[in-house]
Amino acid sequence: MLKKTILILVLLSIVFVGSVQAADHKLSIGATPVPHAEILDFIRTELKAAGIDLDLVEFTDYVTPNIALADGSIDANFFQHIPYLKEFNKNRALNLKAVIKVHLEPIALYSEKYNSLEEIPAGAQIAIPNDPSNEGRALILLDSKGLISLKDPNNLNVTPVDIKENPKNLKFKELGAAQLPRVLNDVAAAIINTNYALEADLNPVADALLIEGKNSPYVNVIAVRAEDKDSQKIKILKAVIQSEAVKEFILEEYEGAVVPAFEPLDSGQAAGAVRSKTGDYIF
Repeated sequence: MLKKTILILVLLSIVFVGSVQAADHKLSIGATPVPHAEILDFIRTELKAAGIDLDLVEFTDYVTPNIALADGSIDANFFQHIPYLKEFNKNRALNLKAVIKVHLEPIALYSEKYNSLEEIPAGAQIAIPNDPSNEGRALILLDSKGLISLKDPNNLNVTPVDIKENPKNLKFKELGAAQLPRVLNDVAAAIINTNYALEADLNPVADALLIEGKNSPYVNVIAVRAEDKDSQKIKILKAVIQSEAVKEFILEEYEGAVVPAFEPLDSGQAAGAVRSKTGDYIF
């Protein structure tokens, strides 16, 4: 039944947006392995049925996929949330566009030494991501439970210097996001992005001391170069990935560690993306 549903959506998308031209069959997408590459691999057959050959290029960091997209090495990428993309565009003077909302990966606090927040002692060392958007996200998570108090908890780009109160005198170890699971035994706790947590066999629902809420602004998106945001391939990709089948795959495969951030498209929506008022996104 799921396969039938997604194939109907694909056929509808082709009827409305037109067939992909012969020279335009390949779609190269860069992605981090879990869950991004897994989700893309799940839709490979459906994309093929729509005339698109998926070329999946895996990356293990948060910088190279945007550089590769900007220089034309790949057609799209799928690894980041909107605040990270905005900050990357600003810092690198790029114009990459978020075009498809897919899922939310709740960031979470893990510990191999303590079983509750209350057990974390004064002066404990907490490892957090060192990239601007995820560092702010981590500190906002700690602020939400009173472990620290930020000067402005609505500022997504806060750093440790923006901490107003630190009752337990926690120390922060800032590291690349991919390194955080590897240092978990060396610190009191670490705030880890879910894609890296899953690779380390950590599930935020089952294993975390503290987990981000569903109202988070950190939805993971597929991004493209500005000139490609209205391409037929991207419209078909949107119709295929924002389907009931993909929604159910995410829910069943990741058991709450990854949350769908879309409602499946109906036939009218599958015809093309809806532009936001600002023109920045095509959700």
